[in-house]
This record gives sequence, C-alpha cells and structure tokens, in this order.
Amino acid sequence: MKVQNLRWWVIALIALATIINYIDRQALSVLWPDIVEDLFPDESALERKQIYANISIIFVFSYAFGQAIFGKIFDWVGTRLGFVLSIGVWSIATAAHAFAQGMLSISLFRAILGVAEAGNWPGAAKSNAEWFPTKERALAQGIFNSGAAIGGIIAIPLIAVLTVYFSWKMVFIVVGLVGLLWLIPWMILVKAPPGSHPWITEEERQYILTGQRVTDQGESVEEAEEEYDPTTKEILSRKQSWGVIIASAAIDPIWWLFVFWIPIYLNEVYGMDVKSIGIYGWVPYVGAMFGAWFGGLLAQNRLKAGWNTDKTRKLTITLGCLIMLPSLLAMANPGSPVTAVLIMAVILFGFQTAIGNVQTLPSDLYGKKAVGTLSGLSGMAAKLGAVGLTSLVPILTADGNYTPAFVIGASLAVIAMAAVWFLIPKIEPLKKLPAKHSLTESKSV
Repeated sequence: MKVQNLRWWVIALIALATIINYIDRQALSVLWPDIVEDLFPDESALERKQIYANISIIFVFSYAFGQAIFGKIFDWVGTRLGFVLSIGVWSIATAAHAFAQGMLSISLFRAILGVAEAGNWPGAAKSNAEWFPTKERALAQGIFNSGAAIGGIIAIPLIAVLTVYFSWKMVFIVVGLVGLLWLIPWMILVKAPPGSHPWITEEERQYILTGQRVTDQGESVEEAEEEYDPTTKEILSRKQSWGVIIASAAIDPIWWLFVFWIPIYLNEVYGMDVKSIGIYGWVPYVGAMFGAWFGGLLAQNRLKAGWNTDKTRKLTITLGCLIMLPSLLAMANPGSPVTAVLIMAVILFGFQTAIGNVQTLPSDLYGKKAVGTLSGLSGMAAKLGAVGLTSLVPILTADGNYTPAFVIGASLAVIAMAAVWFLIPKIEPLKKLPAKHSLTESKSV
C-alpha cells in the first residue's frame, strides 16, 4: 500500500498531538476557579494567585528540563518511539490530576506532565527535519505550531462546557484519555523514517531526501558532503547555537505569559467566572492559529521566490517581533474585555509568525542527528525564561495592574530579534571547524 503525500499526514498527526497537548495543559488554568475553591478554600486572593504561580513554575521548570531530556531521547530512539513515550506519559499524568489532594500532589502531577509534554517540541523539530525538504520546513512547523493555537481555541470553551456535565476531577480524566487514543493512528502510520517507510511513494521519497539542506547554489548538502552532526559540547561552542538558544529564551516567555494568565487575567481584571472565560478566552488563540499559518506560508513563498534561508528566516522572525511590540504596549490600557482579547490575538499572531521560523533554525544549521539536541537545549532555555517571567507576574500584578508584565514582554521581543541578527551572521548549514576556531567562538559568546 502506498499513501500519497505521507509527510503531510505525519505533520497533521503531530499537530493533532499538539492540540491535545494544549488541552491537557490549559485544563488547570481554566478549571482553577473551581479547583481553588475545593483544594484551597481558606487562602486569600493573593495567596491563591501565588499558589497558582508556584504550580505553574514547577510545571515550566519540569518542561524546561524535559525539553533537554527528550531532545536526547528523540535522537536516541527516533521520532516514532519518542512520541509514544512522550504523549503516553503526559496523558496518564493529566488523568492523575483528578486525584490531587493539595499543593504537593498537584505539583507532582504537573511536574510529570511538564517533563512528558516537553517532548512534543524537539520531536516535532526532528520529524520536520526528517520528513520535509528545506523549503517546506517553515510551513510544516507552522502547521505543527497551529496545533498549539487550535488547542488553545478548543481547550477553553471545551473545558468550560465539560464543567457543566462533570466535576473538575472527571474533566482531567476525560482529556487524559484522549491522548492515549492518539497513539493508535501514530503507531499504525509512522512505521519508519521516509528513507525506509514502506507506504511512501518513490516520488515523495526522492522529493524529501534530495530537497533537504539545500545550499544557495541549489546543490544538496548530502551530495556535496556529510551533514554536520556535532556533539553537545561542539554545539555549545558555536555562537550560532547560542543565537538560537537566546532567541528562544527571550521570545517564548511571551507565549507563556498568555497561556498561563489569560484566564486569571480575565477573572481578576474583568471579574469573569469559568463560563464567562470560556466565552472570551479562546479569542487570542485564533490570532495564534493564523500567525502560525502566515509565518509558514510567508517563509515558503520567499524561499520559492529565490530568497535564501538566511534572508527568509530573519525577515519572518523580525516581522513577527515587530507585530508584537506595539500590541504588548497597548495592553497597558485595553479598555473593554473584547478589545483586550483582540489585542492579545494580534500579539499571539506576531508570536506565531516568528516562533515557527525560530524553531526551524536547528535544522537549518545542523544535521538531523543533532537537531533534537539543539532543539531540546533551546527549548529548555525558553522554558527557564518562562519560569522567570511567571515567577514575577504575581509580584508585578499584586495591585491588579498587568502593565509591567506586558512591558517586559515587549523588551523580550527586541532581545529575540537581536540574538538572531547578531549571533547568527548567516543562517546556513554549519561545517565542522578546527578545534582552535571552535574554542575562539566559544570565548566570544
């Protein structure tokens, strides 16, 4: 049996996993008004916000280290088994939230969830490098990233509706089971990489393999020389790697600012309950969905028009950051809740325009055996950056004013742009340098 356009079926399944990923992680923030009344009934409003922030920090810390751990796991065991481990464990951890009794147990379940959910991102980056030619990678990454946005769109109203029929504990069990069901089509469809998959057509196989890591002259790097698959130490000795890591660490906290705090913000600033949050809270993710598609399509369009990878990636990343800047500052005084969620939609549109191209940088710079490692390291740095901002939010917003948090977000967008422009002089496949050159680069970072 042959399957036409098998690569798009693979990325569609990964996007579906990402939708499930975001439903699972968003469940806590949407259900928090009900959870806090059950588990923490005697705490003040500020104490409840601090408890939520602490639980979120534990999740992101776990997520950060999970990115590095699963980056290595995916490089060791491959994408097929890597995704089975990742989504299998996070689905069980989601269902386990139903048995939380207090701060310790819910934190433990969030930690396990964070480690396992982190595998989705280095896994997607590695799958992208395996299954797509260079010119299609940004679009494939955009489709994958749109899964996060669609998950956000679906999660908030879906969970709000489920609370009509189920307790918050039963909601966690239901959404956890969905992830386990995903494993069935994944194990059936993704039997092997494209080079040896029995269902892929020969035409698609050649299209993928000969179109990977193409140089400016149109010559495949595989035809010219072996791919550069450095060790972790070698990766960290290159300033280009630090450009990816710093850009990720700067831009990613902007996303998490909204993922964690949209429901809390709407509850605190506009006095919304769970059902009202379900009406408004999904709107920002519509902007994120369109941004993911736009960033991928723009990059693909420019590459097909003859632009090189360097010019294309830098244009798209810079455009996304410039869209975010004024919108983040506008959140200082958004006015009505409708205006607030629409501005958030613009911010997340800009974020997703940029992030898909940031996440393709590891596959632009290194061979397939090193992509998961750099993706994991940059993902870990991104989540540590998110930890920093998340830990500051309760302090910055103690009086109910979220402006300082949004101003910090705007400054992070500038840092992300600077990291790409100054630390990655040219986005192209790197070659192994003599030891003294690598050492010199390491010292210059």
